[in-house]
Amino acid sequence: MDLWYLFLAFFIPGIVGYGGGPAIIPLIEIEVVQRYEFMTRQEFGEVLAMGNALPGPIATKMAGYIGFEVAGVLGSLVALAATVIPTLVAMILLLNLLNKFKDSPKVKRMTALIRPTIAVLLAVLAYQFFETSYFDAGIVHTIILVVLSFVFLERLNIHPALVIVGALAYGAIFLS
Repeated sequence: MDLWYLFLAFFIPGIVGYGGGPAIIPLIEIEVVQRYEFMTRQEFGEVLAMGNALPGPIATKMAGYIGFEVAGVLGSLVALAATVIPTLVAMILLLNLLNKFKDSPKVKRMTALIRPTIAVLLAVLAYQFFETSYFDAGIVHTIILVVLSFVFLERLNIHPALVIVGALAYGAIFLS
């Protein structure tokens, strides 16, 4: 039964998620953490951080790891297939239709209206991670990491993967 739930946990976000990995991460979090309880929010945050630090699409990396944790190699394959199938089918079936209407003002407006929804989903996920960090690491460490991450990402233009590795090092040194 875990394999079926694992399939659904990644297939459903793949169908309803629009805009790729960043847009479906909050949807995957709802399925994996809240609905099926395959892992805690903190564990999900750690998987997300590691997935962001590695090259390639985030959703497939997360699916492979979470699937493996839940049901081994077969679980990894099931989760990867569930992540890829919706996009693959959509590309095959809708490619001509999308090409035909890609310049349509209605399609452009629909796309513009989806963006705020995705932003809210990402903001809620960020708030949940901030809340977990606050309770697990304390306010001082959380503020230090937030400020340093902001400075490194926005002011010094350091690559996000290096910021994640730095935060992991900080946690290993000061929170272990």
